[in-house]
Amino acid sequence: MFQFTQVNVFSADPLAGNPLAVVHAAEGLSEAQMAALARWTNLSETTFLLPPTDAGADYYVRIFTPGGELPFAGHPTLGSCHAWLAAGGKPRKLDVVVQQCGVGLVRVRYDGPLLEFAAPPLRRTGTLEPDVLMKIAKALALSPSDIVHHQWVDNGPGWCAVMLASARQVQSLKPDWALLDPLKLGVVGLHDTGHDADFEVRAFVGGGGYEDPVTGSLNASLAQWLIGAGLAKSSYIAAQGTALQRAGRVHLRKDGEEVWVGGDVVDVIRGEINL
Repeated sequence: MFQFTQVNVFSADPLAGNPLAVVHAAEGLSEAQMAALARWTNLSETTFLLPPTDAGADYYVRIFTPGGELPFAGHPTLGSCHAWLAAGGKPRKLDVVVQQCGVGLVRVRYDGPLLEFAAPPLRRTGTLEPDVLMKIAKALALSPSDIVHHQWVDNGPGWCAVMLASARQVQSLKPDWALLDPLKLGVVGLHDTGHDADFEVRAFVGGGGYEDPVTGSLNASLAQWLIGAGLAKSSYIAAQGTALQRAGRVHLRKDGEEVWVGGDVVDVIRGEINL
């Protein structure tokens, strides 16, 4: 038996954000079992909490999608930290949990109303190549002029991103998954004044024909790009999941040289899983 938690991330409403399955004290599971369980839950990610191997970390997490393991992902970072703390985890440092994962050590603050993680450094930046840009335009049924800005924003999963003129245009997209394959694409557009969020974000995983409801890793890298390029304020809110009726909210802010990514996390299911 393994302690099991299912949480909701990036919304205080248990049915409006992005769910995450967390298995505690998972050192008795093989990698094959972890992968099989991630396929079984069929959530965007399932995580497994393990003892850290780095002396500076509080716990080690392995992050699996139904298709394989990821070195880093944002909503699993916040959800895993919340589940670890709720299960009695005691961090070494006051108000900061240090998570060990595939990209190294990631700090998570929990001293305010939201959990927030420090965005990991980008592995790939720079504008998109012309052939990649044309592929995206065709897959989204856009003309090249509809894309006002574009960038590689890969912090582990492989994200690239385009910016459209408006949030309404982002919400109306219906991707051709076959044309988008194998890209992992973030699309962002500015909301009108008066909306509770500054930007609308969508995350398309071309290889799997899948839209992720609310994506911490993508929003982390988008913020590094948008704030750094002067396309966004130093503190803003991104809405994601609107097209999927999820209403997620991601809080982004620059603190010194770092970008922090925050959101609500709530428990939905607690129990045991028999493997």
